[in-house]
Amino acid sequence: MEKKDIFSDRKEEIFNREKTVDQILNRGVIVNVLPDKESFRQRLISQKPMKIYIGADPTSTALHLSHAKNYMLLEEFRRLGHEVTVLFGDFTARIGDPTGNINTRGQLTKEQVMKNVKGWIKQIKPLMDFEASINPPKIVYNSGWLSKLTMEDVINLSSNFTVQRMLERDMFEERIKKEKPIFLNEFMYPLMQGYDSVALGVDAELCGTDQTFNALVGRTMLKKFKHKEKFVVAVNLMENPVTGELMSKSRGTGVFLDFDPSNMYGAIMSHPDEMIRVFLINNTRIPLDEIDSILQMKNLRDAKMLTAFEITKVFYGEEKANEAQNNFIRLVQRKESTESVPQIIIDNESIPLQELLKKCIPEASNSRIRRLLDQNAIKIDGITANDSKSIIKVTKDGLNVKIGKKKWFKIISR
Repeated sequence: MEKKDIFSDRKEEIFNREKTVDQILNRGVIVNVLPDKESFRQRLISQKPMKIYIGADPTSTALHLSHAKNYMLLEEFRRLGHEVTVLFGDFTARIGDPTGNINTRGQLTKEQVMKNVKGWIKQIKPLMDFEASINPPKIVYNSGWLSKLTMEDVINLSSNFTVQRMLERDMFEERIKKEKPIFLNEFMYPLMQGYDSVALGVDAELCGTDQTFNALVGRTMLKKFKHKEKFVVAVNLMENPVTGELMSKSRGTGVFLDFDPSNMYGAIMSHPDEMIRVFLINNTRIPLDEIDSILQMKNLRDAKMLTAFEITKVFYGEEKANEAQNNFIRLVQRKESTESVPQIIIDNESIPLQELLKKCIPEASNSRIRRLLDQNAIKIDGITANDSKSIIKVTKDGLNVKIGKKKWFKIISR
């Protein structure tokens, strides 16, 4: 009987783990790791689990594919055996982080935040195995510790940072240049978000490049209060490589996770060709060499269709992705009947156009709807509509609404 070489098995296991970690780190989703990438790589490879978390303020329910890639990455860390946590900033969402805007962000009520949280959880469930029997992801809320801080605690936290340090944030510098106000509650935001790392006692934080400043504040706090190092893992924001445009929940631009299969597929197809690689890298796990082959297809439309199919499959499964693709081929490419497009049911026989469009594309801001109207991008039964105040009458047979080049809706009155 041949003796099994357990040391060879161990070497093979380590090799496979290293290969998996390198594929994750070198895919292009991660932009930077602080203090250094190699130390983080070794910790990922080791059998000692790290505590890794991502925090987000649920300021709306509009999640898009740039959000999705973060949770896909966190799930990869979990499958390596690391302990991962999804933190909802139910407390910090009510402070008003300025994010990348030059204006102050509105503060939300507790009820608004918790309603948004429910929407987030529903949308990220296809991306993370919350039902895993071993090492499932955790969900926590930062009100659990931030709401318990006393004034003395807050003063002690703030004594670790200078006003000059806080003013290093790009958006504060922009505000000063444009003579826009900076409110004290916004200064407090990095402190509160930074304290999340202390409360959780983490080893690493996953964040967008726009949140690196706040994550580094947390790293400073963790060293100060727990004498512990923390990796800051900064990920990209999925911008258009030509225009630099970002997906934005506040502007209503992008591919949103609450789209039904047909709309998700169509929204991906409506993006310019330069976004194909961005989508494939961030929102699929197709190997990089295969992505290069896909991008070399003679017809880039076929590459984009493959991309739309693969991403829709992530959220809805292969059967629904196939249906979405077939609908697209029939409705867009062959311009056949629109009878199977999404239906919007209204309670009355008439409705203001603005209200109707919000029902069709709830993720769109009012300014985006105005732009669509100004661009003559709205057609009702083939007739251009551009007056947001006009009253639309729904006939017995219903109305067909076309928005842009890719979206169709059937409007039916009860």
